[in-house]
Amino acid sequence: MGDALAKLIEHWKADAHSTYNTWFLWEERIKNFRSIRRGIGQVVRDIQAGTFGNAYRGSSLETVVGSIAEQRQVFKGADHAFLWKPKLRTPDIYENPKNQAAFAQLLHHCDCCNTAEEVIAGIQRIDALAIKGLGPAVANLLYFIHPTFVSPFNTAIVKGFNAVTGGNVKLGRWDHYLSMREGLIRLNEEYRTLLSNDLGAIAGLMFDVGAGRYAAPPRLDDAAAFSAWEADLERVRVESAAAQKQWEAARESDATHTEIQGWLRDLGLALGFDVWVAANDKSRTYLDGKLGDKCLAQLPDGVTKGMDSVRLIDVVWLTKGQHNVAGAFEVEHSTSIYSGIVRMLDLALGTEVGKNCTLFLVAPDNRRDEVKVQLRRPAFSRVSELNIQYLPYSQLKEHRGAIARFGTGIKPLLEISQGLH
Repeated sequence: MGDALAKLIEHWKADAHSTYNTWFLWEERIKNFRSIRRGIGQVVRDIQAGTFGNAYRGSSLETVVGSIAEQRQVFKGADHAFLWKPKLRTPDIYENPKNQAAFAQLLHHCDCCNTAEEVIAGIQRIDALAIKGLGPAVANLLYFIHPTFVSPFNTAIVKGFNAVTGGNVKLGRWDHYLSMREGLIRLNEEYRTLLSNDLGAIAGLMFDVGAGRYAAPPRLDDAAAFSAWEADLERVRVESAAAQKQWEAARESDATHTEIQGWLRDLGLALGFDVWVAANDKSRTYLDGKLGDKCLAQLPDGVTKGMDSVRLIDVVWLTKGQHNVAGAFEVEHSTSIYSGIVRMLDLALGTEVGKNCTLFLVAPDNRRDEVKVQLRRPAFSRVSELNIQYLPYSQLKEHRGAIARFGTGIKPLLEISQGLH
């Protein structure tokens, strides 16, 4: 199987529509790790404080799992396992305080762990409690805490693993999940030069096999089967019209996001601000150069102290030659609004220089209601303390030229944006 699996991995990485290229290398995946981990911390704090409630809807868990479920194909449907099913009374973490506390203890324990052995010990403790309906889907939360220790988990990943290895892993059981994790780690070590230390890569490969995008390599020395399998690999490259349209839409979305960042960069420079562009976006191509051209090479220490997520805010304007932040902008074209709000909360509530700055959510005109719904979630209870403005694309596009020529400071942006209170 070895040579065949290596061949599969190489085809998979070269396929523009594989999860490797559309999810694992997707810049928003890395960008959202910090915010999802912070959301998990909020779940723990809510449970410990007795404010979590007895329902999934409206809880901080719904917020963070919803953000994970938006992580493109691999986590689509991740929220299904956590939805409250009244007739079955599962998962039993909403009406049973002891189970709820144990769930929080698992999340907190794993957040504080430094080794894989400690993480597994935490999983074994929760498994021993046999909490009804609380199974390996929790691994999708733990993955965003320890991506090198924990593999994502869903039906397609299990199906792909069984097809590739000949295993018999079953859904819903922690012991089966842990056995699959061991098998994935062994495969990952064997093909490390082709994959990644992050277990999301090998899980993404299994997902694509399990979802039927690729056939598993033949495990027997069968020349006819191997030839048929190679032919299947070639056919994978021929995408359906619907898949191609979806891919182009995703690329267009990324391009629009970059364009809006470029508008905000240029406007900030024209108004005399020092400008910061998100660390992982600086090298993006924009016009005839890079998005980070003419921008700060690094943020002042007071901005990022203890808050690495601030470096990932899409655009930040700082008073020229000083360290105070005048405005921060998160562009939310089509992805989860949750992550951007968390990064701006880190800036405004976690740094001295971020106090009193104006925060802008820049988004399509039709997303205002969605933004307001998100801000009403319990996880964002402190948003009311801040000055968050909704800046529609249309207003920025129409007025940015005039503001650049005649405007001064932040005030013109306040006039074309709307408060979110």
